[in-house]
Amino acid sequence: MKLYRTPLFFRWIFPNKTWGFSLSENSVYLTFDDGPDPEITPWVLDLLKQEGIKATFFCVGENVKKYPEIYDRILSEGHGVGNHSMEHLKGIKVPTVDYVRSVEEAAEWIDSDLFRPPYGRISLLQTYKLKRKYRIIMWTWLSYDFDRQVSIDRILSKAKKGIVSGDILVLHDNKKTADRLKLLLPQLIAIIRAKSLDFQKIVNNQLTIDN
Repeated sequence: MKLYRTPLFFRWIFPNKTWGFSLSENSVYLTFDDGPDPEITPWVLDLLKQEGIKATFFCVGENVKKYPEIYDRILSEGHGVGNHSMEHLKGIKVPTVDYVRSVEEAAEWIDSDLFRPPYGRISLLQTYKLKRKYRIIMWTWLSYDFDRQVSIDRILSKAKKGIVSGDILVLHDNKKTADRLKLLLPQLIAIIRAKSLDFQKIVNNQLTIDN
């Protein structure tokens, strides 16, 4: 069973992470994980610019190091950025010292106090260590754009029924999702706008409204 919406009890069990924002905001928070990628990230940026939308990109340090010009474009076009570790590590399978080192190394390339754990996997000790410097951003709605067993139509159907104000939405700007994202993202934006919801970005512990 695939959970598009994060269960509410996760917020109660793990209150030291940010799972979503207020329903009264009348906005959603579009986020992208794993980039920057030279194939798909520029396309995403072109579409967001065309639509007048700001988003938040949780970047992998190795990719920022390889493609600094794309990272600079993300910033210059007014989007938010967050740390997604240097090597896209799965926290529960990595010693805490190595995990924290990976995040700190990525911080040399990514100027942000926002952090999203790759795969959403992070231990309690890792959380404790990183909470000293970072706001840990999770999500309330997962797109499954990375799962080819899930059709685009299925994702869009779940979006129509499930996305609400205050949601943090997760998509991925990487090679594995590139072809699917090009089909999904324009239609997802249209669905969100049909719900009369705005888009906001998450920036360094502050919410910035995209007018």
